[in-house]
Amino acid sequence: MSDQPLFSNSVKNELHSLRDYIRFAMSQFGEHRVYFGHGTDNAWDEATQLVLAAVHLPWNINPAVLDGRLTEDEKERVLDFIKLRTLRRKPLPYITHESWFCELPFFVDERVLIPRSPIAELIQSEFAPWLREGSVDRILDLCTGSGCIGIACAYAFPEAEVDLADISKGALDVANINIEKHEMIDRVHTIESDLFSDLDGRKYDLIVSNPPYVDEADLASMPDEYSHEPEIALGSGSDGLDITRRILREASEYLTDDGLLVVEVGNSEVHLMETYPELPLIWLEFENGGNGVFTITAQELRAYRDSI
Repeated sequence: MSDQPLFSNSVKNELHSLRDYIRFAMSQFGEHRVYFGHGTDNAWDEATQLVLAAVHLPWNINPAVLDGRLTEDEKERVLDFIKLRTLRRKPLPYITHESWFCELPFFVDERVLIPRSPIAELIQSEFAPWLREGSVDRILDLCTGSGCIGIACAYAFPEAEVDLADISKGALDVANINIEKHEMIDRVHTIESDLFSDLDGRKYDLIVSNPPYVDEADLASMPDEYSHEPEIALGSGSDGLDITRRILREASEYLTDDGLLVVEVGNSEVHLMETYPELPLIWLEFENGGNGVFTITAQELRAYRDSI
């Protein structure tokens, strides 16, 4: 790394084991007040994953390995990772290029958001009881980013064809990496599209979307870590609903008669409730935390189309 050294040479002389470096990383996180919110929520988990990834070990390694001593090259790599995390405030998954969603590993880089949606809980329950019973033949992951939602849906519904749509070519390149990673190339496909613009003639039993939804106030006050994520995937107008309005207006044309739309809008749920108080949106609750996810059926969308 080209920056001036963050740590003196004495650090490497005084720290020897993986456990030493995990403790040191935790201290650095505290000193630099890093923000945890991209896969972990505490310094121990963040430091453990960072240090182990730096020496190419899995996060769930036998704890006895933590007492193993590092080589000089390994020490340099660990310190480089700590530097990225503390000085540059780079989120951990962008350093390790791995993020977990629905208990599945996904490749990520700064072309896509880091997966963290509560929609994972819905996927694991196969969207019950909101999705009608019966076979699910076609699924759309709209604003797909890394492809994590759509690929996880492909695991949950092994007979379904899944489309991953995004306006960003870079995001679709990452999604294609993950399609290959999970050996889903026969059932999961990427489509470059500004929402539904290039999906004419397609109908889906289920449309799931985690679109940009951060309003201007939240976008301006986000921790530095979020500046590494693509802004096009975060902000969506003054109230965070520019993209969601389009989805609500257009989705019924791409749903089967008994299809279901699931959308995450995060903290902008307050704006959405105020804007469309008459819409019969069902706001979901999650056992593992999270908020701002609604469902609405194709029939309900069509009935209220003129008021959206």
